Amino acid sequence: MLINLSKITTVQRQQYLQHAIAPRPIAFASTIDAEGNVNLSPFSFFNLFSSDPAIVIFSPSRRVRDNTVKHSLLNVQEVPEVVINIVDEDMVQQTSLASCEYEKGVNEFLKAGFTQEPATLVKPPMVKESKIKLECKVIEVKPLGTNGGAGNLVICEVLCMHIDETILDNKGMIDQRKIHHVARLGSNWYARITPDNLFEVEKPNTKLGIGVDKLPTFIKEHKTLTGNHLGQLANVDILPTAEASFNEKLTVCLQSKGEEKTRQIAQHAAELLNEGKVSEAWQALLRLAQ
Repeated sequence: MLINLSKITTVQRQQYLQHAIAPRPIAFASTIDAEGNVNLSPFSFFNLFSSDPAIVIFSPSRRVRDNTVKHSLLNVQEVPEVVINIVDEDMVQQTSLASCEYEKGVNEFLKAGFTQEPATLVKPPMVKESKIKLECKVIEVKPLGTNGGAGNLVICEVLCMHIDETILDNKGMIDQRKIHHVARLGSNWYARITPDNLFEVEKPNTKLGIGVDKLPTFIKEHKTLTGNHLGQLANVDILPTAEASFNEKLTVCLQSKGEEKTRQIAQHAAELLNEGKVSEAWQALLRLAQ
């Protein structure tokens, strides 16, 4: 199905885009106006865009139904500072409550039951319950349009971070398994990031992978292997060669005959790749060519 975005309504366009471009991290932004009124609101149009300088961007979009703007946007235009509080599973329901459209001057910290904590370099307070807080100065607000649904890019430089020590590893770095992020999807859907659904993908930072085009044909065309499997195999910098020794299960596979032998070896290789054991998978697959 082809969707021409110029032929559908803004609401429909928003639905398609928010379901398709997901999961999205959540910027729980605390801001303050010139009179000292605090606002707290979540935004899922948010991400990291630079490390030096440290730049994050979130976007308070104009409301689709009536083309009004959010208090967070007005606040950063008056006082160009913001604290971005990172949302985890422990606080997601309260965060959602803070997205209610309360009147200007209403403090969402109180409405959502969060604790204000003074920042060190900026005026807006931090959310004490958040395990990671980014104190930022706003360096630019870039409107993307004037119609309902148009974004406003709030470009922020991160001045400092506050990190709860309970989510650090023994080297003082954030342990991805300890910070249970939540992410926004379409409609009312969210995703939780917990240790049981985390996985690692090895990146060829210093060496070039040989590429899928350089894989032997008998590997590329084997129906047992998925595109992910091929990507893992093609991430080696040189084409491996068969070694004399191999694991016990491969020994069992090699005792079969004909097509059954081929099937068992390929299935064993796929299982190894699912476990991230690329070198062992290569050794299994190289037996298919022998």
